Amino acid sequence: MKLQKEMILLNQSYENAEEVIRKSGELLVSAGCVDEEYVAAMIERNEMVSTYMGNFIAIPHGTDEAKKYVKKSGISIIQVPAGVDFATKDDQEEKLAMVVFGIAGVNNEHLNILQQIAIFCSDIQNVMKLADAQDTDEVIKLLEEVE
Repeated sequence: MKLQKEMILLNQSYENAEEVIRKSGELLVSAGCVDEEYVAAMIERNEMVSTYMGNFIAIPHGTDEAKKYVKKSGISIIQVPAGVDFATKDDQEEKLAMVVFGIAGVNNEHLNILQQIAIFCSDIQNVMKLADAQDTDEVIKLLEEVE
């Protein structure tokens, strides 16, 4: 999947997980990947089970029921250098995400997207490179090395 510069936001800050999930969903909507209803499903999914994956990343995506709102596969990337906490009220510790990947996939394409992100971000050094990236070209170059 081709990453698009307009789907990447750098040096952002948010009060909570819902705000950054909403923004990542809005990027997917504006790119024509999903209908507006998908954004609410992304928030709902995170409330059901945290989309925080460890290593300072979160991968919000819609519920299974929201697949009908996906028009085409897409990925949004939001860099939050100060981090945003994805911990729920039941969590004992902070779940700080510095890079948030909003994803939507047609059929099962989102599983491939998830896999690529997981492989890349399993190395904390790669996550730090993304968190420190200074421009969108750098983010795209780092992630395209995975494919």
